[in-house]
Amino acid sequence: MRVLVLGGGAIGRSIAESLRGEFDVTIIEKDEIRAKALEESGFHVVQGDFSYTATLLKAGIDRAELVIITTMNVDTIRKTVYVIRTNNKEVPIVTVLPDDLGLDDLVAQINEEYEAEVKVDYAVSPGSALKEALVRTVERIGERKNANLLVKKLKELRSQSEWLLIVMHDNPDPDAIASAVALSVIAQTLGFKTQIVYGGEIAHHENRAFVNLLGIDLRKVSRGSYELKRYPFIALVDCQPNGNLTTLEQSDYERIKILIDHHQILQHLQELIPEDAFLDIRPDVHSSSAILAEYLRMLNISLSPLLATALFYGIYIDTKKFSKLSHVDLKAIEFLAGKVDYELLDKIEHPDISTETAEILAKAIMNRRIYKNVVISNVGFITNRDAIAESADFLLRLEGINTVLVFGIVDDRIEISARTRDVRVNIGAVLREAFGDIGSGGGHSQSGGARIPLGIFKLAKDKSSLLRLAEEAITEKFLEALKVKEG
Repeated sequence: MRVLVLGGGAIGRSIAESLRGEFDVTIIEKDEIRAKALEESGFHVVQGDFSYTATLLKAGIDRAELVIITTMNVDTIRKTVYVIRTNNKEVPIVTVLPDDLGLDDLVAQINEEYEAEVKVDYAVSPGSALKEALVRTVERIGERKNANLLVKKLKELRSQSEWLLIVMHDNPDPDAIASAVALSVIAQTLGFKTQIVYGGEIAHHENRAFVNLLGIDLRKVSRGSYELKRYPFIALVDCQPNGNLTTLEQSDYERIKILIDHHQILQHLQELIPEDAFLDIRPDVHSSSAILAEYLRMLNISLSPLLATALFYGIYIDTKKFSKLSHVDLKAIEFLAGKVDYELLDKIEHPDISTETAEILAKAIMNRRIYKNVVISNVGFITNRDAIAESADFLLRLEGINTVLVFGIVDDRIEISARTRDVRVNIGAVLREAFGDIGSGGGHSQSGGARIPLGIFKLAKDKSSLLRLAEEAITEKFLEALKVKEG
């Protein structure tokens, strides 16, 4: 690529040295002594004023594929851009600009002064560039600090035992599963033997496909079981000791030594777990997988295509198909993208739907009740909890609907999933307000869940009465929290 560097001062020379060897670089320098010094250093130099047509033509402006302007003089920049565009309308132009002048303002000044429509492709302000470089450096220090603190804690634990139990929430999704696997890989590099466990069901057909296709080793455990009690240390990923984590008893909390999550920190968390536990809770990040990807990147741990695919899909799901990304999520995607097995990813995202899921989806459609732009649907007694969330996702596609709640009865509890695309609503906060006093509820701004023990509905005579009572109570509480009137 033919590159013209306009100005052979400190900035111009530094740029030319960086590009030399890989690109065909020509420096235009007005000062005769400086031009000669550059030539003696092996640069191709055209001596002259780069704001003049004759000089630019001599340097080959008509054949240039990139022009870099290094002066900070705004008058010179304006004139030079105009002359460049007179001789080459398409060549990309990069210019340095003072911090108090924006690119749009520069173009407007040129167009007004020369009564011509010109374009400048890129501009760099030294002050802004320095600030961005410093911010990136600070972020990298923070990233390395988090990873190093995790390793320090793992080494401390490894000096006492080789066993680590990694616990996910009851019904783990791809983000939780991928994060658990990534933590397992990190721990294994330090000599740990790990086991990943959960307490509920993996019923969502995409989640089952995710586990099966990636060959992930997970184990279902029950509350108070020997499988939980025999491990000296517990790590929690994508969950905290409350809400949808019911496998652990109060006595298990003292063995929690690592907690990594992207959900809002629970109240009184410090009172629940040991003071020396490693905590990395970042509500501003939209997936736990991104946090684990950051650790792997900082620790230079190589990723298999399976692990990269798992983390990439975990981020994809928890960021609503990359529609809501923090800078940590973005960095993780960039880190993982070249390592992902995209053919496998497609199989995970488009698995066959089970008959039971299809039947529950049909119930959700048939039993829906509409309150203005809100849909509430009761799918009855079911065993596939994840189908409730799938039904909520589907109903949100209905025309004119911006908020959805679907509930069903699974074993001895009512499971609830809610979704919204109303920017005025934080559905996680709504669920907490609506059902926190009779169960548990929470989530993110656009999606969330709740769980209510059936104990409060035991007065019902039969299943039909139970469903009716549950629907009445859930509808009233949800609409009240949403501030929507029935009718």
